[in-house]
Amino acid sequence: MCHCCFSSGTAAHLLANEIIERQPAVLPGHALYGRTSPYPIAVPRSGGEVVGEAVRIRDEEVGAVLAALDEYEGDEYVRVVADLAIDGHHRRRIRVGGETTRAIRRKGTDPLRGLVRSWVGRTCDNALMTDRADCEAADQADPLAALRQRFTLPEGVIYLDGNSLGALPINVPARVGATVVEEWGRDLITSWNRHGWAELPHRVGDKIARIIGTEPGTIVASDSTTVNLFKVVSAALELTDRTVVLSDSGNFPTDLYAMSSLAELRVVAHDEIPAAITPDVGVVALTHVGYSTGRMHDMAAVTEAAHRAGALMVWDLAHSAGAMDLELGDADFAIGCGYKYLNGGPGAPAFVYVRPDRQAEFHNPIRGWFGHAAPFEFALDFAPVDGVARAGVGTPHILSLVALDAALDVFDGVDLAAVRSKSVALTDLFGDLVDGLGIPIVSPREALRRGSQVCLSHSDGYAIVQALIARGVIGDFRVPDVLRFGFAPLYIRFVDVFDAVTVLAEVLDSGAFNEPRHSVRNPVT
Repeated sequence: MCHCCFSSGTAAHLLANEIIERQPAVLPGHALYGRTSPYPIAVPRSGGEVVGEAVRIRDEEVGAVLAALDEYEGDEYVRVVADLAIDGHHRRRIRVGGETTRAIRRKGTDPLRGLVRSWVGRTCDNALMTDRADCEAADQADPLAALRQRFTLPEGVIYLDGNSLGALPINVPARVGATVVEEWGRDLITSWNRHGWAELPHRVGDKIARIIGTEPGTIVASDSTTVNLFKVVSAALELTDRTVVLSDSGNFPTDLYAMSSLAELRVVAHDEIPAAITPDVGVVALTHVGYSTGRMHDMAAVTEAAHRAGALMVWDLAHSAGAMDLELGDADFAIGCGYKYLNGGPGAPAFVYVRPDRQAEFHNPIRGWFGHAAPFEFALDFAPVDGVARAGVGTPHILSLVALDAALDVFDGVDLAAVRSKSVALTDLFGDLVDGLGIPIVSPREALRRGSQVCLSHSDGYAIVQALIARGVIGDFRVPDVLRFGFAPLYIRFVDVFDAVTVLAEVLDSGAFNEPRHSVRNPVT
């Protein structure tokens, strides 16, 4: 490895040479979902000439290297922006002479060379795009590749809508069939005891707890996201004498509808949330990943800001649970969806999370017998059950819960941090490939601010999506002009991304979306 990555006679040069001589490990968090593949720092001249090879550093050396690089303020060197360079994701930005610009990928010798990020100068305006062979190699090296076999995926279809409805896990039909034929058909009502139907919301909840990184006994699976949000926001409002619920304009409308029926709802732009937590705000309720852009809130920072201002924090995890590792931290309540990245099937039960120390004071506004301490005593007065079970209301939807329970088994042995890393690599690749098509990307380019979807904008967005679906690439559309593409890391391959963008390019170049049939609006878009 060349020693001339840094200018001689500088602290950076001395540190780099010391590091290079030892041939150490990769930059932390920049291996492709657990694989040892470098995502290095390179320092070129501002004219575009690459000076030497990339530097690989140890975890404990990151801060020192970044500090040394940060000494440069002139035009001669590229400075790596520290807060993005070590964020654990694959996209970083570089600053050349004070100007921030997108870094351009350069192929290396790694089998995943199309995804490995080396950095070259800003004047290299012809980025080497990943070809299909690169994507095939990436799939062969993918440690999560075998998970795709846990799903039923139609031949000839590229399914980029798992953020709306997850694919069918291969074990679900048999499990649901057995429940219908053996439990319901043969054992009839005795199945409530014989097969533990009554405990199913809690068994499923504990499975979800592992996926979202919280402890057993904190989640119950029931009802819909809208109903569950109503429950937790109502309960949160009872714990404060403040009168305002704060949310953002990118939130899913059903969340806003439900909350507006409970209290004064104040809606501001995404970036205005921290400053908008004024003394009259009692509850901050946000969707972690926005449905129409994929933009992601900093969960820890927003929760801290809410609590610092004396408000309670509610998170909707509909577009993040199952697609990434999560840390709810001190969030008071959360809800989420069972049919997106959790793959529970159409209309699958949603879930409610209540922080353990909030459970005793959680008052469910919808009182039902499955939230009662003794439902089969049939008392006329309501007495809530202890724990998160009090989030229950009516009789559990057994067939739907069974489907969700079986679907969650696909996560057995799966590292959610690895899932997130693959999600970042897939969405980065999609964005890089789309860059050359002349269609704007409305999702954040920085992985730190983006969920597992990439959204595009086009005035003919609906027709383009329909033309893609007709060619076997399934995404969806959101008004007024958003094309949404979700990347479920458990079953989407890198080659799927390449092929989808190839079809998108053909649709745009040929004008196929102008066919009248593609403009006929379906009831569900």
